[in-house]
Amino acid sequence: MTRARRAGFAAAALIAAMLLAGLGVWQVERRAWKHELVAAVEARIAAAPVAAPGPEAWPRIDEKDDAYRRVTATGVFRHDRETLVQAVTERGAGFWVLTPLETPRFTLLVNRGFVPSSRREASTRAAGNVAGPVTVTGLLRVSEPGGAFLRDNDPAENRWFSRDVAAIAKARGLKRAAPYFVDADAAPNPGGYPVGGLTVVRFRDHHLVYALTWFALCALSLFFAWRMWHSRD
Repeated sequence: MTRARRAGFAAAALIAAMLLAGLGVWQVERRAWKHELVAAVEARIAAAPVAAPGPEAWPRIDEKDDAYRRVTATGVFRHDRETLVQAVTERGAGFWVLTPLETPRFTLLVNRGFVPSSRREASTRAAGNVAGPVTVTGLLRVSEPGGAFLRDNDPAENRWFSRDVAAIAKARGLKRAAPYFVDADAAPNPGGYPVGGLTVVRFRDHHLVYALTWFALCALSLFFAWRMWHSRD
């Protein structure tokens, strides 16, 4: 190998090392951001509930600042327009029961909780379908558009794999629908179903592993560059 080629390989390895170091630093920064997000979410969950955001606040709602915020709303459930979304929970497989709550100003889609497949039909849990005004407290959740992995929502067939607020509102003909939904808390429903309070708050945090991987590859690139440079002698 000529000196020029060795120098070229050494330069390429140095460039690769700089890129890998940048990726490692980016993962360290992402880890710090993730920890700040987790701390913010934990604070929201522990805070006193606030009124569910109305239409004037909808354009500003996003996952970073509002997800898992405790909210409360009072209205009347439209049980005739409920939507079942497939779910897998600590209680097994079944469905989330999403029911529109009509408030004086807007309609709020509420995930009232989980039901097993044996309770899919509303008639099997009629005791839980309370009529008249109710107050719901729970966690604000952002919409889940599209569906689940390799499974698209099919409104025409009434098959739902994610809590897609816009699509459900359109399919059920909901007016003034909020762009988010609320996971109801664990307050028991008459008859025991649906079962609320099953929200899983979990954030993937593999950033340290990724950072160490990038830094290790950076070190290998630097070693390769050193070997190429000194092999000229």
